[in-house]
Formats: sequence, structure tokens, C-alpha cells
Amino acid sequence: MYKVFALFILMGLLSCGQQNASQTATAEEQPVGGGQSSVKDETSEPDVVRVAVSSPVHTTLVAALQAAEYVDALSNAGPFTVFAPTNEAFDKLPAGTVEGLLKPESKDALRNILEYHVYVGAMKEDYIQDGMTLNQVNLDNITLTKKDGKITVNGANVVGVVKASNGYVYVIDAVLLPPDKK
Repeated sequence: MYKVFALFILMGLLSCGQQNASQTATAEEQPVGGGQSSVKDETSEPDVVRVAVSSPVHTTLVAALQAAEYVDALSNAGPFTVFAPTNEAFDKLPAGTVEGLLKPESKDALRNILEYHVYVGAMKEDYIQDGMTLNQVNLDNITLTKKDGKITVNGANVVGVVKASNGYVYVIDAVLLPPDKK
């Protein structure tokens, strides 16, 4: 009886050692300090960040998210509604603006602008009403208009909408600039 019990304990210890070895190998493959964005998942619907990363017209937005260290935050469960300016939208800003915002010393200003593009909640197109205001992550409001099926955000045209696993991405043709704090 004791030999059988000892055998079960030994087998349990050996299997725990093998399990820990496989867990260690998996942990070594993960980047140290990697957040939600470092999780490898090729089968699920992409989150709002992965939607932007996979879009060739959002490389400037992705660079800004990386510089502001917001990739992990927007990869989380959300839900989020992101108003995502295209590269052409960023090109409309005065020369040197984007480059200046991407510098480490401009991180707070960049974060404020990016936060002005994010609403906490999943805003479907059907929910949008003409004249609706949304309070953004930076605590400033944006105004949505909807006329004849066309949606604008503070005057920027919505040129596409993509459903993501953690919300919606509204592709817009202008960068939204928060109001000046007085």
C-alpha cells in the first residue's frame, strides 16, 4: 500500500517538474515586461491597436501610440471607440508638428492629443445621433454630427469604421486637436 502511494507521489512530483519546465520555456519566449500587446493571438478578432497596426494608412498613429506608451492600454479589454486619423490627416498638420510630438519631452502633449481621440465605450454607428457629444479620455468633449448617413467628428469626416474585439475604430481624415486649457 505504501509503495503504491509513494509511486503516485513520485509521479506527481515528476509531472510537476515537467510542467514547470514547459512553463519556463513559454515564459522565456515572452518579452520581459511585455503587456497585453505582447500576447500572441492569431485567431481572435484584432483589438483596436492591431487594427491600426495592420492598416498601411495608420503608421503615424501607431508610431504616436508607441511614443506615448499607449499600445498596451488600448490592447486591453476596453471597450474603446478610437477616432483614428490617417497618415494623410497627420500630414495636414504644420510641418514639424508630428516630429516634435514624437520627442520624449513632448510626451504629455502627445498623450493629451491621443486621449482626445479615445472614448471609453463601444459606440456603434447606429448609436450615433446628430449633435451628440462624447467625453473623451482626456476629459474634453467631441461633437459628432450625422447627416444623410455621413458622420463627422469635430468636422473631421469618418471615412470608415472597423469593428474590433475591444471596440470600434473610426477612420477619420483629420487630427482632432483638444481645446486650449485656459
